[in-house]
Amino acid sequence: MKSLQILIAFLILPLLVSNTDNHEYYVSVTQIEYVEEQQSLQIISQIFINDFETLIRRRYNETITLDSENESEKIEVYMKRYLKDKLKVSVNGNALDFKFIGKEYKDDIAYCYLEIENVTNIKTLEVTNQLLFDVFSEQQNILRMKLLGKNRSFLLVPGNASCSLKF
Repeated sequence: MKSLQILIAFLILPLLVSNTDNHEYYVSVTQIEYVEEQQSLQIISQIFINDFETLIRRRYNETITLDSENESEKIEVYMKRYLKDKLKVSVNGNALDFKFIGKEYKDDIAYCYLEIENVTNIKTLEVTNQLLFDVFSEQQNILRMKLLGKNRSFLLVPGNASCSLKF
């Protein structure tokens, strides 16, 4: 009976002391797709909610909570400001600004929707993605680009946060 109690303790104890804010990997995924009919680059950045919340609390407001039902109106302001600071897109050597369309939460991921309009005659596309590098040294950002018949993926890390495609 005593060995059964010890076994149960070893199985339950890790669940009780685990910290849900920490996880083994820090990764975001950003997808950029060119929609030729609309002449726009459509961008979706997927970021773990708890990581994004940690960042916003450290950078802007330590009382913020990312929760669609009980959320401050400033969340989108903070998200937009941070994304504009850390995600840069250039076409043909010209830096372009994106429009923050909005965000939604699914499971434990924040989806941020962005768009760059009036994009034509793409010869080169350069992207710098430094999302969360200033908070998590282990952060990795996966970048997927789909445009003009090319599909490419890049793994961006601190110290190597930029990539480019030539057409």
